Amino acid sequence: MKALRLLNVLRWGALTLLAYPVCAAGQIAATPPMGWDGWNYLHLKTSDSIIRAEAAAMVSSGMQAVGYTYVIIDDGWEGTRDQNGNIQPNSNFPDMAGLATYVHSLGLKIGIYSSPGPTTCNGNIGSLGHEAQDAATFASWGMDYLKYDWCSCTPALCGSYKNTELKMYNAIVAAGRPMVFKISTYGGAKPWQWASKVGVNMWGTGLDMKDDYYRMVALSFGANGLEKYAGPTVTNGNGGWNDLDMLEIGNGGETDAQYQTQMSIWCIQAAPLIAGNDLTKMTSDIAAILTNPYIIAVDQDPLGKQGFRVWQEGPQEIWMKPMSDGSVVVGLFNRVEGQVSITLPFWRVGIKGTVDAVDLWQQKDLGVIKDYSAVKVPGYGATMLRLTVTK
Repeated sequence: MKALRLLNVLRWGALTLLAYPVCAAGQIAATPPMGWDGWNYLHLKTSDSIIRAEAAAMVSSGMQAVGYTYVIIDDGWEGTRDQNGNIQPNSNFPDMAGLATYVHSLGLKIGIYSSPGPTTCNGNIGSLGHEAQDAATFASWGMDYLKYDWCSCTPALCGSYKNTELKMYNAIVAAGRPMVFKISTYGGAKPWQWASKVGVNMWGTGLDMKDDYYRMVALSFGANGLEKYAGPTVTNGNGGWNDLDMLEIGNGGETDAQYQTQMSIWCIQAAPLIAGNDLTKMTSDIAAILTNPYIIAVDQDPLGKQGFRVWQEGPQEIWMKPMSDGSVVVGLFNRVEGQVSITLPFWRVGIKGTVDAVDLWQQKDLGVIKDYSAVKVPGYGATMLRLTVTK
């Protein structure tokens, strides 16, 4: 029996690397998109050479091997418009098409940033009145992903949230190059209720994330209850996901335990995993958090069910996420200092019988565990278990 459980653990780890779901022809974002966006540490200090270096580091660090795919150029690339109204990159990006070709040569995909308003969040040129032109330009450069940040829009200037985002989605379709379409309205107008209906694949659920534990907890745990809006085929047969924002893991403002909590709550909620740290200077400990294949498999499970809270007592919480193989992933969270033991009744996570457990952070088979087991959870940390009913 012990040998069989060990085999199951090894099989679970192998599947995370080899069996990401095969999408139907043309399907976009069948699982939550994974990638990198440098805004969290770069802000406007971006350039062609930096993007190339980060793309190369995504490969050499092992991130590509576990599913990270998109290299996203955030705000700061924009120059001016030419006499025909076509947007031009600034001098830090002398050849956008060449940059896209390089990223594609690594087996990765590339994304870009704009705003539906007249300007971006930082005063650069937005896409208002030039949606079709900009989408065509991005397609001609070879872009695979568009981040569309509300910023300077108002209903009086741009129209409703829904119609504004639909305008750019239609422009992307007309441009003829499939792109993941991410919008940020900072939770305004409840995008989870309508974004998938206008072709959006990722929608921000709240304010921008910061490298601060308490802000991270408030924004990410606060997305509980949105699980019915996400899934692999909710937007025109494509995937649509509640986006908790870019990860701050590795930017130095939190402990490793707190970063494990961030990775855990993102994955159990099937949120896009967009790293926001400097991949060229990433420590092995941070890489281990971002590339743990057992944890990533929770996020990338093809069933695409977003997890949800099933119990809370003060700062202690239990969340669950059903998986495509019939198992259940359980996240136990301790949002204060000091290790605690949290009792796990099986009925709370919808299972009964003899249960085999795997600790996903430790990548360790725990064997058969008992109902109402006391599970240790570190201070400010998370314990993630995969529970499989054996009989």
